Amino acid sequence: MILEHIIAAVEAVADPYTLVLMAVGVAAGLLAGAIPGFTITMAVILTLPFTFGMDAVRGLAVMIGVFVGGLSGGLMAGILTGIPGTPSSVATTFDGFPMARGGRPGLALGIGVWSSFFGGMISACFLMALAPSLARIGLEFGPWDYFSLVVFALTITSSLAGKNMLKGVIAGVAGLLIAAIGEDETSGVARFTFEFDDLRQGFDFLPVLVGLFAFSQLLTDLRDTAKAQRPMVIGQAKHIHIEHKAAVKAIVARWTTLLRSSLIGVFVGILPGAGGTIANILAYDQAKKASKHPEQFGSGLPEGIIAPESSNNAVEGGALITMMALGIPGDVVTAVMLGALLIHNIAPSPTFISTEPVLAYSIMVSFVFGLCIMLALQALCLRVFVQVTRIPLYRLGTVILIYCAIGVFALNNIVFDLWTLFWFGLLGYAMRRFEFPLAPMILGVVLGDNAEINLIRALASDSDLTLFVTRPWSLFFLTVAIFSIAFPWYQHARGVKRWAVFYLPAVPLALSLPLFMMGGTVRPLIAAGLIAFAGWLLWRRYRSGWALPPKQGESTMEIRES
Repeated sequence: MILEHIIAAVEAVADPYTLVLMAVGVAAGLLAGAIPGFTITMAVILTLPFTFGMDAVRGLAVMIGVFVGGLSGGLMAGILTGIPGTPSSVATTFDGFPMARGGRPGLALGIGVWSSFFGGMISACFLMALAPSLARIGLEFGPWDYFSLVVFALTITSSLAGKNMLKGVIAGVAGLLIAAIGEDETSGVARFTFEFDDLRQGFDFLPVLVGLFAFSQLLTDLRDTAKAQRPMVIGQAKHIHIEHKAAVKAIVARWTTLLRSSLIGVFVGILPGAGGTIANILAYDQAKKASKHPEQFGSGLPEGIIAPESSNNAVEGGALITMMALGIPGDVVTAVMLGALLIHNIAPSPTFISTEPVLAYSIMVSFVFGLCIMLALQALCLRVFVQVTRIPLYRLGTVILIYCAIGVFALNNIVFDLWTLFWFGLLGYAMRRFEFPLAPMILGVVLGDNAEINLIRALASDSDLTLFVTRPWSLFFLTVAIFSIAFPWYQHARGVKRWAVFYLPAVPLALSLPLFMMGGTVRPLIAAGLIAFAGWLLWRRYRSGWALPPKQGESTMEIRES
């Protein structure tokens, strides 16, 4: 029966006219994502009126094409200019831009494109196979669980801080403070406005992001006259080409990073309101923690591109799961798609897949087709985009700044957003000069509102603070947060401190408790598996005489010889 529905969906989407419209949508998404300040959400919203005269299948297929193209287009600006084209490609710039500037823009773009494709395909497999069951996870989350999830995400600051933990923490706290400026969303009380009416609206995330990354990067590059007259990427051959073969080899060699990051993206996408920005940074953080050489992240490692790009494309599969099975938009883009369904008198619900099987599977098939069209279009067009790197910096910087200003102003039509871009550009420039990391501040700005709103909702629902540790999902995320905070100390203690022997076995052992609390059949079995894994790790430690684990980049043989 499912196969019949999939075949019918393929026939509906494979209509030549629909495929042409999808190709146009993907191309528009690529363009929108590549322009810093012009968000994917804006592109999808602008596409919505053009779909009113189409049937539901064709209209949704076009919007999915725009979204898939936008996610992949964002990596172009991030890798070529160091300025994320979309908020969901922030972490891609951390290693993508250094790799491009270091002489391998073709490899960096190739890894980004293919990681996006593979991450999206993994997400599509989950979308088709597990949509109804995975979507039920979203129903289990309350404000306590969301707050704990955000707390866990905030612990990533320790990994993004680089070598100077104190400066990273200061930047993260400053980001949280910036998020608190303006009117409280629940009570309407103005905070930290200092009698300035413009500050009552607070700082919109996009102008802050563009200012900190785009304007500050331009100021840093253009302050040197000689450097400003050179191309953005130096030492390239006359004809730059995308290294597709080398990129695929690099990704296959790091398949664990691809799979882990894609699963993170699917899970974050299922959670309503989480979005690609959180998944992008979270996957990068987990890739860095799992690496044998975390100190090399930020210098142009392939893992630093694979993780964020595979995760932010996998988010859409998870978000579509939640939208179709529960009628709850996983992010802003799926909220627009939900509106498109409602315009066609179709209301997603837990019975949506069974009552509208062809339409439901058409959404899934459109997602797969969109990924394939994206790959084909980028394979043809990326040569043109790469030529941007040959333009002198002072010319390119002027064009980028104009686009940034237009995109920021067009978002809300508010002049204050332009001043936000300017002042945060100066702040970002000062932070770069004094070696303060920008990523923790961005993380604080992104997650500050979510943390505050969900904490207020939780306390308004029930003042009992023990709910944060008695609710299984909340306890799960708080447990992961504790180990995430302790991870930098573990890295330094490996091979030196005795307690480091017990860190890794303690992680699965501690996570088994909330999984047992969730009940059912599958999750207690997973918990039992984690306990068995922890026991196996302890047994290995015992067999080795409780030998200290090697430091990062140091082999066990070196420890024994010393």
